[in-house]
Amino acid sequence: MLLKIESFLKKLSEANKMKIIQIADKALEGRIQAFSSIELDYGNPINWHLNPITGVEVDKNIKWYRIPDFDVTRGDIKVIWEASRFTHFFYFARAYMITKDEKYYNAFSQQLDNWLKENPYSYGPNYKCGQEATLRMINSLMAYSVFKAYGLTKNNDKENLKELVRGSYKKVLSNFFYAHKCIKNNHTLSEITGLIIGAWCSDDKPSLVNAFNLMEKEIHNQFMDDGGYIQYSFNYQRFALQIMELVLKMSNKMGFCLSEHSLDLIRKSALMMYQLQDVTGDVPNYGSNDGALIFPVTACGYRDFRPTLNTIYILTQGERMYEPGIYDEEALWFSNKDLNKLKLCKVPWEPIGFKKSGLYTLRHKEGFLMIVLQRFKSRPSHMDQLHIDLWHKGLNILCDSGTYSYASKLQKELSYTKGHNTVKIPGIDQMDKRGAFLVTRWTMSKDIKYDKKSFTGTMVSKNGYEHTRSITQVTNGYEILDQVKYDGEKCEFYFHTPCYVRIISGGFQLINKGKLICEITTTDAEDICVTNAFRSLYYLKKEKINCVIAKCKIIDGKCNIRFDIKFFD
Repeated sequence: MLLKIESFLKKLSEANKMKIIQIADKALEGRIQAFSSIELDYGNPINWHLNPITGVEVDKNIKWYRIPDFDVTRGDIKVIWEASRFTHFFYFARAYMITKDEKYYNAFSQQLDNWLKENPYSYGPNYKCGQEATLRMINSLMAYSVFKAYGLTKNNDKENLKELVRGSYKKVLSNFFYAHKCIKNNHTLSEITGLIIGAWCSDDKPSLVNAFNLMEKEIHNQFMDDGGYIQYSFNYQRFALQIMELVLKMSNKMGFCLSEHSLDLIRKSALMMYQLQDVTGDVPNYGSNDGALIFPVTACGYRDFRPTLNTIYILTQGERMYEPGIYDEEALWFSNKDLNKLKLCKVPWEPIGFKKSGLYTLRHKEGFLMIVLQRFKSRPSHMDQLHIDLWHKGLNILCDSGTYSYASKLQKELSYTKGHNTVKIPGIDQMDKRGAFLVTRWTMSKDIKYDKKSFTGTMVSKNGYEHTRSITQVTNGYEILDQVKYDGEKCEFYFHTPCYVRIISGGFQLINKGKLICEITTTDAEDICVTNAFRSLYYLKKEKINCVIAKCKIIDGKCNIRFDIKFFD
């Protein structure tokens, strides 16, 4: 299969090949592409305990449990972890296949050796998380298998890999109760994968059988029947699907088969994201987004979800989801099928309501509108009930604000109600939040009605108000009717957009590159203003956008307002 990957890589455009080589060359010197978007300099040799953003180094000689998750002086601990994930090993392997330059193998070998010397089990920040240990194990094994196939590896590499697996497996075993019984999210899936790898490498058949049985149960727990994912996040849904790519590849090699029910859930998950995808391959920036692309084996950008969705469909359905393209590389890494012989499954884009997932779509000629209204069965992360995400001609004209960093004040603002395109009661949020992750007083939903041309639903906040939103597709746009019930004086409706905003009488216009895209009007707002806001499409990166706020009076406990969205060709 490596020869097919090598052949595929060599047929990429010169620009795409050069990008892979440049990322690999920088990683040789400790400059790592982190979170799929920013370059961080960890030094040469790499300082595995350094946060390059703050310049603070964590003491590698203290036990992992004495190191806090959040530390203002140190900064986001995920920044330290990023280099030790060894995601850049994929770039070493791919750059070698393109150039046949052994410096990439040498860097892999030397960095693995150095990491083990600088990170004795179980000291320092890199042993805090079982998921990080699992990803480090996976990425090292995959890179090693590439270099071994080319006859480059030495006995020292094999011994180092054994030591890394031993330490990582011990970490996962010691931490698994927390991941399995408390967190119950992508960490659980990845750490069960760590159990599978550890048991396989230990030649422990009973533990291997148990790990695969755990994986079956967890797939059933985390993937919803309509394709949704337990974390209410497209970033984490892709993360989970990439883990499934590896699990499916390993299960074939190890003589195990996931049940048809599990395969169906995984396939439906890919199909759901496909239905919420733009022509560019992007999807709404829905839910928490930590920048993870754990297997960067594609020349596509981080926000192009086609490589993973296509691979999952090939693995579970035996058919490709898209015409051949540069996103096929990921499928070559995880599938043994001859891609040239696969049938193209022409799944049409259509308006669909995913009721269990709490996501609903309406589609117009050159785009779509997504509405969020959950019946929460697991912990939410963002206060995005009745948020609308609007796409037109490849542009996300009404967008979600994103995440930025779990260790920042901005993350809290972006995840709150005002970071979404919905109603905001001054001084009140849809739910309450403590710290970076704990959301309490979950909202309820009721009276949901959906067909291919319209949506109606009500969000009930335990903080004292209700919001009903009705959306109807009309000629060349959408009509939105909002009703708020609240014992107060005012409410505000938020519209976040990367477009230039022009305020007009009774509404506003959205303009991109000097061209009028759409117009949103209302006759019911007391005032309409535009203010600065931020959007984060990538972890630790932010960009200025505009936020339009329509302010309305509440009379006798009610506010009714209509917004008309009209597109311009």
